[in-house]
Amino acid sequence: MSDLRELYQEMILDHGKRPRNFRALDGAECAEGHNPLCGDRITVFVRTDGEKIVDVSFQGSGCAISTASASMMTEALRDKTLGEARELFRRFHELVAAGGEAIEIGKLEVFKGVGEFPMRVKCATLAWHTLRAALEQDDSSVTTE
Repeated sequence: MSDLRELYQEMILDHGKRPRNFRALDGAECAEGHNPLCGDRITVFVRTDGEKIVDVSFQGSGCAISTASASMMTEALRDKTLGEARELFRRFHELVAAGGEAIEIGKLEVFKGVGEFPMRVKCATLAWHTLRAALEQDDSSVTTE
């Protein structure tokens, strides 16, 4: 179990230090999110073609968990349908916020231990809530307060 936990920590640190899809995306829907407890600020960009997500990216600053979550989210959602994205959001939220031990969602399972630290749940879910606002074309700022 210790080796698995170390691997999870390494993945989070890697994505936190070298986030994937960290860029603005011209011509995309976007939304801004803020976690006032940690200071995380993020903008999520999403481009769709009908019901399919064709590109997704983010910019901003935040803690390693927030940045890693946004980075891994962008990798997981490319080429998914909007329905698949909503289901992945639900499952991710259940995994980190409700302690969904039996949830299987691939690489995103590295965030399973976040639920042990309630203050970090908001860090891990900020990008996901911001993505949902972008998909709904909700231009109000997302906050985790």
